[in-house]
Amino acid sequence: ASGGVKGIDDIRMLKIHEADGIEGVITGRALFEGKLDLAAAIATELRALSLKGAFEAVLTRVPAPDGVPVPNDSVRYRCDDAGIDAVAFHFAPNPGEPSRPVARTASGGELSRISLAIRVVTAQQGLMPTMIFDEVDVGIGGGVAEVVGSLLKQIGQDKQVLVITHLPQVAAQGKHHLNVKKTQRDGMTLSAIEPLSQEMRVEEIARMLGGLELTETAHQHAREMLAI
Repeated sequence: ASGGVKGIDDIRMLKIHEADGIEGVITGRALFEGKLDLAAAIATELRALSLKGAFEAVLTRVPAPDGVPVPNDSVRYRCDDAGIDAVAFHFAPNPGEPSRPVARTASGGELSRISLAIRVVTAQQGLMPTMIFDEVDVGIGGGVAEVVGSLLKQIGQDKQVLVITHLPQVAAQGKHHLNVKKTQRDGMTLSAIEPLSQEMRVEEIARMLGGLELTETAHQHAREMLAI
């Protein structure tokens, strides 16, 4: 298929009207072509995130005696408001391995990257003005974390992006920074959010880099990451 990733509006629905008045809805070939484009686009983003195994979208149908008919097929299939096709993502962690459902195959870090790749691709199609990523960088680090930060920054060019992270490689690529602290008071846990000034940003990134005992080296590294 060609022409880029198909949006929801491009997935045309074909209606079948039976003689007894029952109306069924089945997805057309546009869904098949769209899922190929979607899977290919997600796989491209995953390679940038150092996941080089196979990634594909698999369509399945459930036979049902009282289901809807399909052209050139003697079997009837179950149909609900979402149509007759169930879409599942399959993934192979390493090249050469067979792909299996993501929920059974991917580790925590791999799930984080797959989730991010899907959002990066679908963000171009959606109308959501704000996207929230809560620790999408779990289980990763080093160069991969820097790539994750770059992808989040890329999404932020067109949308408002709020990111909760513990990684300096990700945090340093944010345009604005907020520090979230939890305190105990009268047996209650309270959360406070504090906007960070430029110097406070350096201090926080340095803390994320160097731990409790901050050195001038950590501060200098933080300034370099923030391009200050």
